[in-house]
Amino acid sequence: MSSIDWAVLVLTLISIVSYGIYKSRGAQNIQGYLLASQSSPWYSVCLSVMATQASAITFLAAPGLAYSSGMGFVQFYFGLPLAMIVLCITFVPIFHRLKVYTAYEYLEQRFDLNTRALTAFLFLIQRGLSTGITIYAPSIILSTILNINTTYTTLCIGGIVVAYTVYGGSKAVSYTQMLQMSIIFLGLFAAGVMVVHLLPADIGLVKAIGIAGKMGRTNVIDFKFDWNNQYTVWSGLIGGFFLQLSYFGTDQSQVGRYLTGASVSQSRLGLLMNGLVKIPMQFLILLIGVLVFTFYQYNRPPVFFNSFELNKLEKSSYNPQLKVLQKEYEKAFEEKQLGVNKLSKALEINDKLTIDEQRTVLQQADGHTKAVRKQLTELMLKNDKNADVNDNNYVFLSFVTKYLPKGLIGLLIAIIFLASMGSTASALNSLASTSVIDIYKRLLNKEAGDEKYLKASRWATVIWGCICIAMALYASKIGNLLEAVNILGSYIYGTILGVFLVAFYIRHVNGKAVFYAAIITEVIVCICGWQKLVAYLWLNLIGCVLVVLIALLLQQFFKTNVKAQA
Repeated sequence: MSSIDWAVLVLTLISIVSYGIYKSRGAQNIQGYLLASQSSPWYSVCLSVMATQASAITFLAAPGLAYSSGMGFVQFYFGLPLAMIVLCITFVPIFHRLKVYTAYEYLEQRFDLNTRALTAFLFLIQRGLSTGITIYAPSIILSTILNINTTYTTLCIGGIVVAYTVYGGSKAVSYTQMLQMSIIFLGLFAAGVMVVHLLPADIGLVKAIGIAGKMGRTNVIDFKFDWNNQYTVWSGLIGGFFLQLSYFGTDQSQVGRYLTGASVSQSRLGLLMNGLVKIPMQFLILLIGVLVFTFYQYNRPPVFFNSFELNKLEKSSYNPQLKVLQKEYEKAFEEKQLGVNKLSKALEINDKLTIDEQRTVLQQADGHTKAVRKQLTELMLKNDKNADVNDNNYVFLSFVTKYLPKGLIGLLIAIIFLASMGSTASALNSLASTSVIDIYKRLLNKEAGDEKYLKASRWATVIWGCICIAMALYASKIGNLLEAVNILGSYIYGTILGVFLVAFYIRHVNGKAVFYAAIITEVIVCICGWQKLVAYLWLNLIGCVLVVLIALLLQQFFKTNVKAQA
């Protein structure tokens, strides 16, 4: 990067962090530290909720996902608006009325301590692992720019986020997230405009999308009902609905965001606006990935987007084999470029016969380049069995650093950092609140004063920060980061949501029945996930339904057993 980009990057990050610390000025009590004194207006709630969900993974992995497999991932969010409506009707007023710090406090009031502790424990596992992934995402950027191992950049970035979250708590998170999302929207718009601008003069936005569409990258909607297809309208509406409902309704990283609302109406309005804005935002991010794909049909992409791993191979004894593969890759690209030019001309005159012919040619050329890349990754693993051979997460970053103008590169990289900082800070804050309120305060030290719990919250933030950083050091082994986070969540969210739905709507079921139902369900969901019996989004529906059904059966069994003993 140029000195201008470094200046923009450093200035943006310092300004955001300083602003958050200044506005929070260090919380003086536990309510201020964990809930920002419940004083946030609706727009702050909306932006904070979006910033928590839109981590650096979104801006790194989503364009890469669209680049490699198309825009079908947007269907994942189709259930979000429905989930927001249900949340506003049920979850939000109940949590506000009970004045809880965490979502799991309610479960003890409704059921028992065991159920509260179990759901809190499940959340801590899921969110702790996921947060490690969100810390790893921006470390990819620094490692690419500086050409150093991600271990060092992960430690650096994780340390910065932990420091300002420990100091300011929820207020620091909320204030920084407002500015973060504003800059993110600006940067995304600029990136989209620049991608189109960098295309050949005769290739506009519409033709660029058309070319990508003929190569299978604009497949947004899929109405086929297939249990094994991860992204369809039905998996998004049904499985996505249950995932989003559980995420926003029972995951403390999100519940903690809208509990900062000044009133029920402010929290509701913030969530509804999030439901309206999120799908267009995600569509835009994926569309940028598709446009980058079209750009690389006219400009030869690197044979492998992770320059750090490629550099290791170049310096190894396998360099001669690498050069052979690079030449073969260049030849395949030249063949593809001829086909793209013919396709472009055919699209201008709407020559359907030529369009179909060239589409077949391009698909074959695309397959050729994929075969070369497969041989390359096999060579990388021969050189280093621990090599990171999935470069999806580096596609957009590679484009930004090589082709965008000075200043804008620094801004877009700052955006990815900001997104990571926002979501990571929210997660650490929620992990601390759950650990202190649901575990420490309830089980270990019931009679301590407010100052003691505030100190414990800060220490919990530090401890979870260290755990998440440790997890981040292993995140390179899990493939596409965006999918990894959602797959991990799908193993647990359905079970937790089922517990809350029983609590809200099935009043005659008691804590013992739902506790065992949750344990049995979690075992079944994990087996289904490990064996890949269904696409991961359906695990949310399966988990939720199983908890409700098994709890009803166990309640009847316990009731019958009690009568028999009597």
